Amino acid sequence: MKKLLFLLVPCIVFAQSFMISNIPIPKMYIQDLDPYTCNDNCMKELLDNGQIFSFLSHANKKLADKDLDEARSINIAVLNLGAANTGAKLKIALLLPYNKIGKYASTTTNATFAYLMTKSNSFMLKSYKIDKESIADLQQAFTQIKSDGFDYVIAPLTAKGVKNVISLDPDLNIYFPTINKKDVTSTSPSLVFGGIDYKKQTQMLLHEAVSPLVIFSDKSQIGKKLALYQEKEFLHPTVDINDTMSYADEVSVYSEDTNLTEGKKVLKYFISRRTTNLERYLKENEDIVNASFFVNTPIIKTGMILSQLTLYDVNATNILSTQINYDPLLLSMTQYADRKNMIVANSITQENNVLIETNSLLGNDIVYDWINYTTTVGIDYFYSLITGEDREYTISVSDNQMMYDIELLRPGISRFFRYTPPQE
Repeated sequence: MKKLLFLLVPCIVFAQSFMISNIPIPKMYIQDLDPYTCNDNCMKELLDNGQIFSFLSHANKKLADKDLDEARSINIAVLNLGAANTGAKLKIALLLPYNKIGKYASTTTNATFAYLMTKSNSFMLKSYKIDKESIADLQQAFTQIKSDGFDYVIAPLTAKGVKNVISLDPDLNIYFPTINKKDVTSTSPSLVFGGIDYKKQTQMLLHEAVSPLVIFSDKSQIGKKLALYQEKEFLHPTVDINDTMSYADEVSVYSEDTNLTEGKKVLKYFISRRTTNLERYLKENEDIVNASFFVNTPIIKTGMILSQLTLYDVNATNILSTQINYDPLLLSMTQYADRKNMIVANSITQENNVLIETNSLLGNDIVYDWINYTTTVGIDYFYSLITGEDREYTISVSDNQMMYDIELLRPGISRFFRYTPPQE
């Protein structure tokens, strides 16, 4: 099966031409000319013998056998088979601020396309590029989207862009894979949020923290907001920061000083992108001995922090991180001794082999990349709304927010494995 998939990679590359051409992609149709019926055992034998087209001629609808149906879905996507469903064409728009989201302009497009390829419906997928996320740019894009007859939009915007969309309140069904509803204020029933919940991940991780808590963050706005929330949540677990607090308000209440509340202590260090040596923070610093460390930095900077914690014999109790460091690079670019006490929160907990394989053929990752994953969850949600079919993902939706499960993981020698809290 896997050999067949790799041989057909050129077909998939060609299938992306929808992004640059209005010429319809050719479709293949398989007709069943076999006068005999073919049960599950028969279809398994056809697959084992490499008779893919004979298998697909019999597998013309969803199969009860999970493995057979998975093989059916993958081959339908790879071979770009003609739609068996004669319903109305699916029309999905993608709103892409290229200058703001960089590589995710293409990967979220691929994630959406990969999902639709696995379905039996014909579809139209069109992207709308905006230079900025200003109200004027967004209004112009929405006007064009409506004019083109689209009602459903996947919009990987930043928080600023989402707030502008909320103020415009367009008459469209819009899904934001990048933003959690806790980070904005919206009452619109047509705006759905798919971003993961960093605050809930933080709360779970802090259950494993001891004092002193040492927070390392970069100097980005997100890094500063996370550090502030982690400090407040550690010192006052029952008090949440007002979700509608502006960044200016947060800075005004922010303190660089060491805090002491009920015997708990927090130290916060903000390191620039160019910083490569943490000696001044770590070497012979008695204030951080046996501390818990919370790391809010990208994977490369996190690797540097882990190695220097070992280098300067800090003897950390544990190292905590949210989704940002659920990345296989953590396993390859750090020494096991440096990460053995690390705990990572993860919300990518539901797997779909068909979608994973199809994305992989497009060079896309939905196993570790949370934005690609939440985009896939979003198009699955829209597909179910439009067609009435069951969703592939069983993630619940509460008040227009995807409610992801959270698991705590350890980065082991070659893989992540479930973290088991020590017995008290």
